[in-house]
Amino acid sequence: MTTREIKDESVTKAVAIENDDAKALPKLSAKGEGKLAERILDIAFAQGVKVRQDKDLTELLSALDVESPVPLEALHAVSLILERVYAENNKLRDLENQSGNTDKNTGDTTV
Repeated sequence: MTTREIKDESVTKAVAIENDDAKALPKLSAKGEGKLAERILDIAFAQGVKVRQDKDLTELLSALDVESPVPLEALHAVSLILERVYAENNKLRDLENQSGNTDKNTGDTTV
């Protein structure tokens, strides 16, 4: 999952979080401003990762170091986003199964 913030028309911020262990807190996997943020977003869009624009969440998460766990203050917002991501992944999986596509999706989403 990726969030982004547009401070003004020339500066974009982006952060990416991942959770590859259901027993651990999600962690910040990437962050950047300007061209690096645009690259993070390009990768997310190319891989079909859901992107959410949320200035406050982006600001909070961009203060963290990469590989840091998401703080408790942000977990509610992150959990709502992850819930939507999982629901969309399930919808896509159901559509693939209905169309006879046998390619299995692991459900892992990273940026």
